[in-house]
Amino acid sequence: QVQFVESGGGLVQAGGSLRLSCAASGSSFTINAMGWYRQAPGKQRELVAAITSDDGSTNYADSVKGRFTISRDNAKNTVALQMNSLKPEDTAVYYCNAVARADGVERNYWGQGTQVTVSS
Repeated sequence: QVQFVESGGGLVQAGGSLRLSCAASGSSFTINAMGWYRQAPGKQRELVAAITSDDGSTNYADSVKGRFTISRDNAKNTVALQMNSLKPEDTAVYYCNAVARADGVERNYWGQGTQVTVSS
């Protein structure tokens, strides 16, 4: 069993910064990849950024390239998203996502989400 919890969301003015973090906990699990998704009201959930555990390769949505940076600490089972130059259109609930193996089964896991609101 694996559990993920996000933190770091909040209110910020346009042009400001926030740092989101996600921590995994449990026993007898390995994580292959972690990332962040976001979903705004009336919008589809979209991938923001992802990073693999083996070589650290990253993938970003075009809308956040150059502004957001994803990082991970494999030893601590955490992933972070540094969000700079925030725009009102970044407002959404941000979800931590991971591909992990536990009890011999690999599947996706989701955190509960953290709200990010950017005002103009």
